[in-house]
Order: sequence, then C-alpha cells, then structure tokens
Amino acid sequence: MKLLEFMAHQVFGEYDLPSTPGVTAESVVQLDKLEAKIEYPAVIKAQVQTGGRGKAGGVQFAENREELLEKAGKILGMKIKDLTVEKVFIVPKIEVKKEMYLSFTLDRKTKLPVMIFSPEGGVEINEIAEENPDKLAKVVLPAGDTLPDFVIQYAADKTGLDPAYFPQFREFCLKLFTVFIKHDCMLAEINPLVITADDTLLALDGKIDVDDNSLYRHPEVASFKDELTTDELVLEARHYDFLYIPIKDQGDIAVISNGSGMIMSSIDLISKRGMDVTCALDLGGGATADRITEALRIVAANERVKTIFINIFGGITRCDEIAGGVEKSMIFMGKKRLVIRLEGTNKEIGLLKLQALEGNISLVDGLYEGVDALAKGVKV
Repeated sequence: MKLLEFMAHQVFGEYDLPSTPGVTAESVVQLDKLEAKIEYPAVIKAQVQTGGRGKAGGVQFAENREELLEKAGKILGMKIKDLTVEKVFIVPKIEVKKEMYLSFTLDRKTKLPVMIFSPEGGVEINEIAEENPDKLAKVVLPAGDTLPDFVIQYAADKTGLDPAYFPQFREFCLKLFTVFIKHDCMLAEINPLVITADDTLLALDGKIDVDDNSLYRHPEVASFKDELTTDELVLEARHYDFLYIPIKDQGDIAVISNGSGMIMSSIDLISKRGMDVTCALDLGGGATADRITEALRIVAANERVKTIFINIFGGITRCDEIAGGVEKSMIFMGKKRLVIRLEGTNKEIGLLKLQALEGNISLVDGLYEGVDALAKGVKV
C-alpha cells in the first residue's frame, strides 16, 4: 500500500519528524477556499502513486493566488504514467542549501531492514548510487526493532556528512526507523532530506509503502486505500478480499486466477498473441464455489468484458468447488465466453460438472492451451 505524499507527511507528523506543512485539494474551487492557509511562494505537487512527477509537469511553483489556481487547474486531471491526478498537495517553497537521501527498506534476500543514506539526494539518487558509490551507505541492520547508534555513525562517516549536522541526522534516522517498524513498512523514504537556509534538516518529500498483509493493524492506513480509487469494482472486490486490477480501457478479456504470478503469466502470454486484457482479478486463498461466483459477478459487471479466462492452479484447490461456482454464475453470464483451466484436487469431478453446463465454455489443460483458445475464439 503506497501512501500518497501528503499521507506520508501526516505519518511523519505523528512521530515529530520535521516535514513541510501543507494543504490538499481535489479541485480549484476547494483550493481557492484554502487560500488563507497557503504560504507563498508555494509548490504545487500532484498526488499520484508513482515517481517522475517533476519531469511530467506534476510539480509547479506559484508566486501568488492567480498562478496557484491556474497551475493547479492544469495539474488536476492530468495523466502521469497512466495515473490520473485527483488531488494536489500545496506546500511552501523552501530555500535549500543541500539535498540528501535517507530510507529504510526491506531486503527480501536477508529478510532484514536496510538503511540507505547519501548526502547527495534528489531525483538523481539512482545515478549517484552507480557513479559515486562512496557517496552512498547501505547497511543491513541486525534483527530487532532498534537502530544501533554505530550504524548511524557509520553511514555519516562513510559518506562524509558534515559532523555539525550529525545530531539532527541521528534524530531523523531514529524517527524514520520508528515509522518503518511501527507501520510495517516495505519502504520509508525521505528524498530529499534537505538542509535549509537556517541549517535545519527537513523532510521535503516522503514515501511510505506499507505491507498490505499488515493493514488489519493499521485501519487509518487501510481507509486511505479506498480514498485512492473511485472504481466501484475495485472497492467491491476488496469487500471479498479480492484484488481487482483495471488494466486497459481497450480489450475485452478478463483474467481470474489465484496468485499474482499466475495473473502476470497469463497477461504476458495473452499480450504476446496481440490480444488486450482489460482487467484481472486475484482470488487470493480459498477458491470456494461462493468466492468464484462473486468473482465472476464482479468481473462480468465490467461492460467491456466479453471473455473471461479462469486459470486456477493449486495442489489443494478443489476443482469441484470451482465448477460449482461457475455453475451458479451461468445465470448472469449472458453471452460472455468462459475459457477455463483447472488443476487441483477433484479435477476430474470438476471437469465433468463443467462439461455438463450449457453455455459458451471452453475447457483447456494448461496456460498455453488457454491462450490458444482465446486467440481462436471457438470452443475446444
């Protein structure tokens, strides 16, 4: 769950981590009403779950109210990497002496937190890591929920941080690490961490990525998730613990599977055959008849969908349950075509049930055969 920047600043505030104050707005009218809370010159930042906002025109500066409303109006509604900007974050422009980078992330290989620091930050941090490795400290942390002082000291010494800033730097490290631990983060990042004109450290931008599996412990974060989309099918799918993924406005194929890897493999092969997937749905665990029925109902509600590829693979998945869910779904399938690949317990029983159903159903033995069936557009 990637929090928007303004949400990250809210979390920083909970831990007294200095960051730029600001206001958010979803329209120019709403922004105009917040005029009294805005300090000029101001920075207008598009709020989207991706990087590259600045290069895409999603970060603008305004010297007065007229510029603010004009530029915010252009940012709202614009597309950045296929994401529509529905909210802007307005913060005061800060005079910066130096930009730095600080983050804590999870190393999937060691399953331990990693601290990354560079006294050279900003949008070029990736280039800095490649071209000037001495300017970047990357430390795998010991297991536990505390950040040892020797790690902070090592990061400062290795990268040549001015000792005058070390006390503030230490506080930032400790507080950001607390955010990382307390919020079950996959990533807690400040880029840039700046030194202002009065020699104060400040979080100018922040990223927080919370592990989806921990959202039950963070209801305030989980509520943000629903605010990030107005897609009714996405919200309805969440009610059943499904992940519904809008993919393309074109295309008429939907994919239903039980795992992100299976979904990605299906979409890749379908795309290579020149076909477009308009949406996908990840069932997660427990592919029961009732869950299959609800999944098919949600996907079928997408008016663009004409063909649904059900690709279920699992050693303990009961295929007769899958078939039972498909049977219940036929009442609202209409003319939609189903291509079904099953693998799991009671596969033969499930296939017999499906073969007995009336409707446009193609049964296939594997992923490649399923994609072939989609391409041919006929029963096999």
